[in-house]
Amino acid sequence: MRLLLVEDDDEIASRLTRRLTTAGFAVDRAAEGDSAMGWPDLDTHSAVILDLGLPGINGLDVLRHWRARGVRVPVIILTARGNWQDKVAGLNAGADDFVVKPVHSEELIARLHAQIRRHQDHGAPLLVAGDLVLDPVARVATRHRAPLDLSRQEYRLLEVFMRRPGHILSQADLLERLYPLAAERDWNTLEVQVSRLRRKLGAGAITTIRGLGYRMEP
Repeated sequence: MRLLLVEDDDEIASRLTRRLTTAGFAVDRAAEGDSAMGWPDLDTHSAVILDLGLPGINGLDVLRHWRARGVRVPVIILTARGNWQDKVAGLNAGADDFVVKPVHSEELIARLHAQIRRHQDHGAPLLVAGDLVLDPVARVATRHRAPLDLSRQEYRLLEVFMRRPGHILSQADLLERLYPLAAERDWNTLEVQVSRLRRKLGAGAITTIRGLGYRMEP
């Protein structure tokens, strides 16, 4: 599962990243509000941990911007601001949970899992690309309404492609999304998985763009 951590304090961000990675999350980080506001592919993340006291654009404005754009990803506010007015403002802006620093990592991870489960239980829209349909909740993919027999990694790879149909995805981007730990990333393994997925989807479903990466045709 991939998370976006929006935190300007380097020490706090490093500590949280280590603990979340150990718990099985792949963690991206934004250190200021401007970069968080325009973060690409936010709906492909499982959740966001958002600080309020950010340099530049504050966390509440970032959150309001995401919700106004229709971003549905669960957001947990993690902040040193503990008064009830800040909590009400955060929840009214669209936060799913509000946690005051300092917090035990075990509690934060439990809250993350709870919000991710709740989001999945409410259902997520089907992903459609041509004759391919992927159900992120049921974790089932079909082609011409027939189920596809995919391995776990093939399914994850297909989901990444189907969230960005028509866009070129570099090998580095795909590896980062598929493998939380850098030590697990292998170019040759990715090429094998793309080749296997391509055979199951049919000719022309995934195009190799020489020198740039791969693209799923919409």
